[in-house]
Order: sequence, then structure tokens, then C-alpha cells
Amino acid sequence: QLQLVESGGGLVQAGGSLRLSCAASGRVFGSYSIGWFRQAPGKEREVVAAVSWSGDDTYYVDSVKGRFTISRDNAKKMVYLQMNSLKPEDAAVYYCAADEWEMLIRYRRGDYWGQGTQVTVSS
Repeated sequence: QLQLVESGGGLVQAGGSLRLSCAASGRVFGSYSIGWFRQAPGKEREVVAAVSWSGDDTYYVDSVKGRFTISRDNAKKMVYLQMNSLKPEDAAVYYCAADEWEMLIRYRRGDYWGQGTQVTVSS
């Protein structure tokens, strides 16, 4: 079993930054790849970034490349999403999820999900 809890969302002006955190509990954290997803009202859920279990591999959707950075600390059971140069279109509920790499990126699925944290970007 794995439990995930996101934090760090909030209201920020366009061009600003936020750092989201995903705290995990459970003995199997280090075995999972972790993805950050987002879903805005009326839009499909999309995977924004992902990091492999080792941290060696990362993935970013094109729209956030160069602005967002995903990282993980397996010793602390934490995954972070540093978001810079935020745009109004980045506003959404952000979720972290754990699963195998392909499941996260190709199928946008996760075995375990957090409850989400709201990111609002004002123009």
C-alpha cells in the first residue's frame, strides 16, 4: 500500500513560481515511478511530468518543458514539482500518482493517487 499527499498549491501571479510536494507513506515507495498530473475544469487529465523510481529518467509534457522540474528524494519519500514561469493555462488541480513508468506516461493511469492540490494562476 502507498499513500500520497500533495501540498504546495495556491494562488500565484502569472510568471511566478510554486513548488508542489508529494509525500508518500508505505514501504514500496522506492519501487514506483511517480507522475504529476493535472486536470482543469472541462479538460482531460494530463500527465505533466514523471520521474522513474531511481530518479534517473524524467518525462515532461511539451507545454511545461523548460519551466517545470520534477525530482524525488527516496530517503524522505518525497517527490517535488518545481513550477516556474507559471501561465494561466497551468491552473488546475495537480495530483501525484504512483505506478509503472509506462502506465503513467502512456496510459495516464496510476495505482495510487493523492487527493490533489489546487493551483491558480492569475493573469
